[in-house]
Amino acid sequence: MNTLLHDVRYALRQLRRAPGFASMAILVMALCIGSTTSLFTVVRSVLLRPLPFRDPDRLVMIFEHFRNNRLDNPSSYYNPVAPADFYDWRAQTHGFEDMAVVSAGSLNLTGEHGELPEVVQGRAGSWNLFPLLGVNAAIGRTFTESDDRPNGNAVMLTWNIFVRRFAGDASIVGRQIHLDGKPYTVVGVLPSWFTYPDAKVQLWVPFAAGAPPEILKHHDYHFARVVARLKPGVSLSSALSQVGAVQYQLHLQNLNAPVAEDVASKTLIEDLAGNVKKSLSVLLCAVACMLLIGCLNVANLLVARAATRQKEIAIRSALGARRMTLIREQLVESLLVSIAGGVSGLLFSMAATKWLVSTWRNLPSAQSIQVDGIVLAFACALIIATALLAGLLPAISSTRKVAIAALQASSRSAAGSQSRTALRKTLLTVEIATTVILLIAAGLLLRSFWRLRTTDVGCVTDNVLTMSYSLPAEKYDTPAKLNAFNETLLARVGVMPGVRAAALGSVVPGAGYGGDEVFTIPEHPPITPGAALPDAMIRVASPQYFSTLQMPLLSGRFFASNDRVGRPKTVIIDHLLAQQYFPGENPLGKHLRAPAHDNADYQIVGVVGDMLYRVGQPGKPTMYFPVLNGDRDTHGLTLAVRAASDPLALSVPIQKQIAELDPELPVSDVFTLQQIIERSLGNASLSASLVLAFAVLSLILASVGLYGVLSYLTAQRTGEIGIRVALGAQREQVLRLMLKDGLQPAFFGLGLGLAASAAAVRLIDNTMLYETQPLDPTVFATVAGTLLLVAALACFAPAWRASRLDPMQALRTE
Repeated sequence: MNTLLHDVRYALRQLRRAPGFASMAILVMALCIGSTTSLFTVVRSVLLRPLPFRDPDRLVMIFEHFRNNRLDNPSSYYNPVAPADFYDWRAQTHGFEDMAVVSAGSLNLTGEHGELPEVVQGRAGSWNLFPLLGVNAAIGRTFTESDDRPNGNAVMLTWNIFVRRFAGDASIVGRQIHLDGKPYTVVGVLPSWFTYPDAKVQLWVPFAAGAPPEILKHHDYHFARVVARLKPGVSLSSALSQVGAVQYQLHLQNLNAPVAEDVASKTLIEDLAGNVKKSLSVLLCAVACMLLIGCLNVANLLVARAATRQKEIAIRSALGARRMTLIREQLVESLLVSIAGGVSGLLFSMAATKWLVSTWRNLPSAQSIQVDGIVLAFACALIIATALLAGLLPAISSTRKVAIAALQASSRSAAGSQSRTALRKTLLTVEIATTVILLIAAGLLLRSFWRLRTTDVGCVTDNVLTMSYSLPAEKYDTPAKLNAFNETLLARVGVMPGVRAAALGSVVPGAGYGGDEVFTIPEHPPITPGAALPDAMIRVASPQYFSTLQMPLLSGRFFASNDRVGRPKTVIIDHLLAQQYFPGENPLGKHLRAPAHDNADYQIVGVVGDMLYRVGQPGKPTMYFPVLNGDRDTHGLTLAVRAASDPLALSVPIQKQIAELDPELPVSDVFTLQQIIERSLGNASLSASLVLAFAVLSLILASVGLYGVLSYLTAQRTGEIGIRVALGAQREQVLRLMLKDGLQPAFFGLGLGLAASAAAVRLIDNTMLYETQPLDPTVFATVAGTLLLVAALACFAPAWRASRLDPMQALRTE
C-alpha cells in the first residue's frame, strides 16, 4: 500500500506538471468511455438481460414459414400464424409444455364518468398466456379458460393505465368499462414490471373474445403470434419438428389457400429485440472502434510525453531503479487518467443513455434501461482495460535499457528516439485505419438514409393531415350506419376553410402494410393445385382518396359515389399488380376473385400508380376496394385531408366535427403525412447520425495525432534540418521531406483501412442499406479523399515550420 500510495502521489505530481496533456487525455477518455458505457447500457437491457419470466431461456416464438421466403427478409421469413393453425399445433403436439397466442389491436375506451374517450393499445391473449409466462396478477386474477370464448367480456389492465386512468383505485376490479362500445368486466391488474410485449400496451382481453368466431376457424388469416415453453429435457429442434409436421399436413389439406408448409422459431428475447439488434450491433462496433482510437491517441500522447522525460528515466535507471518500478509508475499515471476520464464519462453516459432512449423509436425494454451494478462493473473494467491499452506499450517502450546512450547524448538524438518514432507511427497507422472503417460505415448509412429520405412514396406528402378512428361495431352494426357517418364526416370536412380535399382510406401510403389477401383471376386458366396463389395488399378507399392524395390514374376511372352496397362489386388495382398479373393485356373489365373473403367477382375499373406502404420496403401489388361497398371491414379508417397551408392547424377543428357526430368516438395518430414518413425513418437517421458522430470524433483524434507525430518528428530532427539548410537544401525540399514523413502513416493507414472496410461493411448488410451497395465506390473514394485532405492539413503546419527553421539557431540548440 505504501508503494501504491507513493506511485499515486508521484503520478499526480507528473500530471500537475503537464496540465495540457492531462486535460486532453482525460477529455478523450471521458468521451470514449462514456459513449461505450451508454451503448452497453442499452445493449444489455435490450439484448442481454434475462426476461423477467419463469425460466425465460425455455420461451420461444413460433411462426409459420413459407419455404420460398428467404432469411435475408425477416419480415416475410417469419410469418404470423393463423388462429386455426395455433389450435391444431397445441392439440396435436407434445414437445412443448404449453403454447399461447397473442394478437395486437387498438380499442376505444369510453369514459364512464365524463372522462374523455381515448384510443388505447391493447393485446388479445389466450387464457394460458400468463401462466405460461409465470405472471400473476398484482390485483385480482388473470384470465381463466371460461373467459377465453367468443363474445367474452373479461379485461385486464396494465399498471400504467390502472394508475393513469383509474387513479390506482383497486375497486376497479369487478367493475365494468366500455371498449368499442361493449361492456367488459375488469378481472385483474397486471404488475407494474410487466410490460410485455412493450410498455405501450394498456389492456388485455382474451384471444377468442377479441376476434370474430369465424376468423378463429380459418387457416389463411395470418395475424397472431405464438409463444411456447419447451418441456424440460426436450430440444427445440425436436419440438419444432413436431409442429412442422402438423403444419405440413395443414398445407396439404389447403393447397389452394395461403397456408405455409413449415414453421420457424426465435427466442422470445430475439423477437422482442425486433429489428434493433442489427442497428445496436453496428453502433456497438462503431463505439468500440472509437474507444480503440481514443486509447491509441492517448498512447501516442504518452509516447511523446515519455520522450520529454527520457533523460529522467535513464538517470533513474542508472541509479538502480528497476524496470518494473518505472513501468508501474507510468501505468499508475495512465490509470489515473482513465479513472478521471471514466468518472466524467459515466456522468456523460447517464445523460447520453437518457437521450438515446427518448430518441430511439420503439426501442424494446426502454422503461428498464438504466445504470445499475452491472453497468458500473462494466465501466470499472473498461477503465482498467483502457489504462492498460493506452499505457502499457508506451511504458515498456520508454524503459528500455538506454541509460548510457541517453546520458551521453541529447534527448533529441537519444538511442531510443528512432524506435519511439516508429512506435508512434505504428499507433497512428492503426488509428487511421480504424477511422477509415468508421468513416466508410457512416458514409454508407448516410447515403442509404439520403436515398430513403428522397424516396417517392407514390403520392403528395406536403400539407396532408391524417387521423384515424374506429367506429364501434356494437353501435355501427350495419353498412348503412357506417356509410352515413363516413359520408357526413367527409361532407363536413370538405367545406371547412383551408381544406382543399378530404378522403377516407384504411391506410395511407407510407403508414404501414395494412394486410394482404390472395386472389384468382376468373378470365385466366385455373391455378394448378398446390401452386402458390397470387396475393396483394388490400386497401379500402373513398371516391376522393386518389385525387386527394394525387395518386395518378393510369387507365379506367376512380371510384364513384354509386360504388356502394347493392351495386356491382368493383376494384381498382395498381400498376405493379397489372404488370405482374396482366402482362401484355388490358386488365380493365376483367375480374378478381377473393376466395378467402367472399369468393365474389370484383370488376377492375381502374389502374392507378404504385405506392410504397413503407419507405425502404419494396413495392407490393395492391388492390383498392370501395369504402362504401360494405363488404369489407370499414370500422377502422384514416381520414386524409389536403390543406392549403399548415395542415396541423386543422387538427382540432376536424376533431370537433367528429365529436359533434359522435361525442364518444376518440381519434388517434394525428400526424401529417410528412411526419409519418419521418417517423418511419427516425431510427435510420439516428443510426447514421451516431456512426457519423463517432467517425468525425475519430477523424479529429487522428488528425490531432498526425499533427502531434509530425511536430515530434520536427523536434527530433531539428539539428538534421539545420545542417541540411546550412549545406544548401531548399526550403521546398525540406517541406516535401517532412510532409512525406508525416503522410506515410496516413497512406499506410488508409490502405489498411480500405482493405479492412471491405470485410467490415458486411456487418451492414442489405437490411440496413437502401439502394446502396456495401462496396459503394463513391463512398470509398470520398472517404479516401477526405482523409488524405485532413491528413495533409494536419501535417502542413509542422512541415512548414520545419522548412522555415533558422539553421544557426537549430545548430545552437544542439
